[in-house]
Amino acid sequence: MTARLAPAMSAAIALTASAALLPALAVLGELRPTWVALAAYAALCAVVGGRSRPSAAALIGPAAWLFHNGFVEHRHGALGLAAPAAEAAHVLLLTSAALATALLAAPRGPRPGRRYDLAA
Repeated sequence: MTARLAPAMSAAIALTASAALLPALAVLGELRPTWVALAAYAALCAVVGGRSRPSAAALIGPAAWLFHNGFVEHRHGALGLAAPAAEAAHVLLLTSAALATALLAAPRGPRPGRRYDLAA
């Protein structure tokens, strides 16, 4: 059984990986609001979420959204909320990607070293 990352560490990794994704998107010419950039950030959230506890998804999605909104959609690090419904959908998509993989990778069954009351 592998240890899952704590939520704070997951958020730090998501922020760092989101920043590292920007030069790769720039090389591909995708530093603009396209589905490719959003899919790349969703994949990043899924990868980080797969190594994290499910409770960390609430931090991973918004961390990736900050970089997507600030550097891909609005350039130069300026956050923009001109279309709040669209931005809420982006945050929901990124958070859902992290949560889905975190739940799929979560250990199931009884945990070793824990006592269970089978009579209850």
